[in-house]
Amino acid sequence: MQKPGRVVILNGAPRSGKSSLAHAFQASAPGRWVIWGVDAFNKTLPPSLLPGIGLRPGGERPDLEPEVEKLYGVYFAALLAYAETGFDVVADLGLHSSYSRPFDPYILMQQRLAGPRLVVVGVLCPIDVIMARRNADPQGGFYAAGQGVPAPVALWQEAVHAGKTYDLELDTSVLSPEAGAALIGSRLAAAEID
Repeated sequence: MQKPGRVVILNGAPRSGKSSLAHAFQASAPGRWVIWGVDAFNKTLPPSLLPGIGLRPGGERPDLEPEVEKLYGVYFAALLAYAETGFDVVADLGLHSSYSRPFDPYILMQQRLAGPRLVVVGVLCPIDVIMARRNADPQGGFYAAGQGVPAPVALWQEAVHAGKTYDLELDTSVLSPEAGAALIGSRLAAAEID
């Protein structure tokens, strides 16, 4: 019988270092790790559904929220299919519940993926470091940058970790991606022993 794959969820605000951490983990962890997070998933969507599961906090697109809820359902089902097929998956996401109507994709994730082979990591990063990263590379205006902290960036910082419990928390302002990847590997190994 096929041994199910492992799933690592990296949850944090944009520019907190999730993607760098995912790539470092993929490069160093034993297994066949597929990186499949918000950016990869959103690249499959038509413009009418964007920003898809990357919809930022604040209830700014109530017209899109019903579709985002469905997209999260599809996303987690596909992520589970990877794992059930024996692939290991690391997913970099920004899960929040700050919508115009009640919806929490974090709860949906727990319902769909719960098990001993799931490790959920809170990717923490102080707002001043996030702003420095945004200002250093605004990606053609995709990331809000400039003086001060734009309101949407501050809201991301608050909403993405509100009410969440994690198996592991990493501060990417003090940890290199490689050091963070090693800590995730240790936590995943401990979860498999439990």
